[in-house]
Amino acid sequence: MSFSIQIVAKDHNVLNYGAKGDGVSLDTKAVQNAIDLCSKEGGGKVIIPSGKTVVIGTIYLKDYVTLHIENGATLLGSSNYEDYTTDTHKNTYKNEPHMDRCLIFARDAKSFAIEGYGTIDANGHSKYFTKKKGGRPMMMRFLNCKNIKLKDVTLINPAAWTSAWLYCNDIVVNGIKIISRVNNNGDGLDFDGCTNVRVSNSSFDTSDDSICLQTSRPDKPCKNIVITNCVFTSKWAGMRIGLASRGDFESVTVSNCTFHDIQDSGLKIQMNEGGEMKNMVFNNLIMKNVPRPIFMTFCQQRAGVDAPQDMQPMKAMHGFIFSNIIADNSALDKNSAIFITGMPEHYITDIQLNNIQFKVSGGGTKEDANKINLKEYTLETLGNWWPEFSKVGTLPASGIYARHVDGLSINNFHLQTINEDHRKPVVFYDIVNSSTKAIFLNRKEVHLKF
Repeated sequence: MSFSIQIVAKDHNVLNYGAKGDGVSLDTKAVQNAIDLCSKEGGGKVIIPSGKTVVIGTIYLKDYVTLHIENGATLLGSSNYEDYTTDTHKNTYKNEPHMDRCLIFARDAKSFAIEGYGTIDANGHSKYFTKKKGGRPMMMRFLNCKNIKLKDVTLINPAAWTSAWLYCNDIVVNGIKIISRVNNNGDGLDFDGCTNVRVSNSSFDTSDDSICLQTSRPDKPCKNIVITNCVFTSKWAGMRIGLASRGDFESVTVSNCTFHDIQDSGLKIQMNEGGEMKNMVFNNLIMKNVPRPIFMTFCQQRAGVDAPQDMQPMKAMHGFIFSNIIADNSALDKNSAIFITGMPEHYITDIQLNNIQFKVSGGGTKEDANKINLKEYTLETLGNWWPEFSKVGTLPASGIYARHVDGLSINNFHLQTINEDHRKPVVFYDIVNSSTKAIFLNRKEVHLKF
């Protein structure tokens, strides 16, 4: 005769720990007690029940806990800044300590999750949270954690970033929705020095970059990242890779995504702080009303709060393939182009642009076409700010402008201009080892001399 013992993970309904769930009472202690006991007992679910609005200040996720927000439930951030604790690490960007606090935090935790078809509403409206009123808490921050899952939830109304993932490993994000328009700096997912990240089947409507990959520490690379089947709309960039870039970036793929109504750039890829960036593929993308479908810069700027004051040497930025992209910017102005720029004697290397259809409004003048001596992204040009398109302005190309690149291949590029444009469809400046094949302007093949 044999006996078996089955251990079933226990559900912890926060109402059983004293939570009121009435949308008014502060239930932080009840939720935290449920999390603490769940983790202590070896794991299970902490449940925010359907039909309830549970108000919290800062809570701390622990090992083996799944925070399950049921369909029809809301986990609501407190409108009182003092309900957000001060031991939740910090925002890693310079000049932004007012974003240090957060609603949901985890440090050195493993195997935890946030899931369910309910909503986390950070309640980050500017009537409650501004820099002058004390600060703007982020919704989530995870530090030195591993094996994390974020699934199916809707995340809305952060006062700053929706999430900061710092130096974490093994992350799965699937089926989420982020809407972050009620305050400033409403980033979606910011992965800083993270590895083995998979983001899929999600939608983003953000007041700042929807997904960021960054490296605030030189010993913490950002690598092995897969992003697929997502929809992006943003007040700034759809995806930003870099800016904070003290560490290396490697092995990133982005596929089967759509970008629409984005104010700045679809893919914004920028090395500034001394790391190396390499081996990235972007494939099967649709963009509409995205002024710069691809914007790449390689220069020097200090982004991180812990970065040395001295600018770091420029290392390397190489190995990028962009394929099968349709971009329709016919409703925008003439400042709509793919813009790729290194620096003199510091080239971006090995870029392929394949199978791209690009529709633009046109309108470039003869003066625009003859524009030379465009500003470089030097420190004199940048001052204390980022390498943004506005620092350079209207480009002398209607489709692609590239400079300071070694190894640039363009194959099967189709540009359509709605209005007359005096600029060439493609302009190179200081490009070595280039190849162009099958470039079309308004359905007619053109042969350009560089």
